[in-house]
Amino acid sequence: MINGDVSFWWHQLGRPAPRPPLPGTTRADVCIVGAGYTGLWAAYYLKKAAPELRIVIVEQRFAGYGASGRNGGWLTNSVTGGREQYLRSHGRLAATDFQAAMNDTVDEVIRVAAVEGIDADIVKGGEFTVAYDRPQQHRLEAAVRAEQTWAHTDVELLTAADASTRINVAGTTGAMWHPHCARIHPAKLVAGLARAVEALGVEIYEDTRVQEITPHAAVTERGTVEAAFVVRATEGFTAGLAGLHRAWLPMNSSLIVTEPLDAAVWADIGWQGRATLGDMAHAYMYAQRTADDRIAIGGRGVPYRFGSKTDSDGHTPASTVEALRGILHRFFPGTADAAIDHAWSGVLGVPRDWAATVGLDPRTGLAWAGGYVGTGVATTNLAGRTLTDLILGRETALTTLPWVNHRVRNWEPEPLRWLAVSALYEAYTRADRAELTRRSTTSPLATLADRVSGRGH
Repeated sequence: MINGDVSFWWHQLGRPAPRPPLPGTTRADVCIVGAGYTGLWAAYYLKKAAPELRIVIVEQRFAGYGASGRNGGWLTNSVTGGREQYLRSHGRLAATDFQAAMNDTVDEVIRVAAVEGIDADIVKGGEFTVAYDRPQQHRLEAAVRAEQTWAHTDVELLTAADASTRINVAGTTGAMWHPHCARIHPAKLVAGLARAVEALGVEIYEDTRVQEITPHAAVTERGTVEAAFVVRATEGFTAGLAGLHRAWLPMNSSLIVTEPLDAAVWADIGWQGRATLGDMAHAYMYAQRTADDRIAIGGRGVPYRFGSKTDSDGHTPASTVEALRGILHRFFPGTADAAIDHAWSGVLGVPRDWAATVGLDPRTGLAWAGGYVGTGVATTNLAGRTLTDLILGRETALTTLPWVNHRVRNWEPEPLRWLAVSALYEAYTRADRAELTRRSTTSPLATLADRVSGRGH
């Protein structure tokens, strides 16, 4: 088994040839810090809308090194943190518009991939969420009822029998499904995007770590990029920038992937529609059936490193690998003899209120987008289009969405941050264990953890 090496996706695809670092201090119209999905989508739409702009992207390692090249491959329509959080501040119509925009975003990514010739193994099979104990089933049914009160959600509730015919998860009690999700190969998408923006004339400089972002400037170890606008697109690595140590918490998420499974195993599992797979656990899992018939499955593992530290190459603790292997075998007993080919981890950005944000301060020229809490594969595209409108001074339907210029307080200082996050995920893990073995209702441990963490709205 390979452990780390950034991700299975990059190992399978092969690393692109290195791009040169920043050659020294320079001036641009727009400087983008971070060559992941957010930065690349922003560059793509900006250059399409205003070809005359000089756009420079600086990246600490290589394009797609962070979450964009390590995620679970869910191109889905989730509003990060939930629509309900915007009811009081913006009203139901604005929250509904946000959901419609996210639905459109899934299709927009698929459209651009086709136009630009990016083969990212995209299959729009929807999102399938399973329950397998009584508390999960109660939460599932409540979630379906809540979703069906909103427009544009298109959620279906499936019985245990119907759910099992789609994806045969052992012990299934029911599932919900919606059509607004596609399975992708993350590294193929980000590599293709990088090629597309370079073809438009955008400059990408790799191996160039930004130390500080100031008004109209990104300060790197290799020189300063001065620009009218500087876009912070650093997601889980934001805490490494000067003055932003407590802004977004870098949350770890880990994955394993099996060897390709044989036809007999797939005949038992089903999964013909290639929907993404999640569950109703508090410390939830996420999975996909890959284009070459593996199962990639992920979950939290060690959620947070003291001092907002981030790993370098995705190395994953043995205990996390075994926990994910246990979930795989519990869901699909037929995989018991399947080898695990690769394990890896990455960080995602978590704001204090668990809500993503995009914005621009016209006075300083500082723009930002992120805090996707794991729902960034689609949301980054919406962010890129919204940043384009904000930078070009256009008032559009996107610039009025409720996440635009949303602000949130910082995370607590250490050691409170580490103690709180570690305790919260221990509570979620214990709650899941109790629900699976003996409880018939949602564990009060999880309810308390939701309140303390800010996940409940």
